[in-house]
Amino acid sequence: MAKQNPSPDSSAPDLSDIDQLGYEQAREQLVEIVSKLETGGTTLEESLQLWERGEALATRCENWLDGARQRLDAARARREETREQAASE
Repeated sequence: MAKQNPSPDSSAPDLSDIDQLGYEQAREQLVEIVSKLETGGTTLEESLQLWERGEALATRCENWLDGARQRLDAARARREETREQAASE
């Protein structure tokens, strides 16, 4: 008997709002989702939707942190460049 692939799920979570969230908002939602998943009591479908949203939120947080790291690195590089210029004068 051939194994059937599950049909695409029309109840996949809408993740379009995640790109508009700030770091704190995304992190807060992620914490809530983790808490719900750890507590249990949701159906398999609800758990999958929570998991998918959680993954997207985690990626959003990671992107924010990567951006912040890049900004800090750039600021440090500018500061070091300014010090080197001052030292050479």
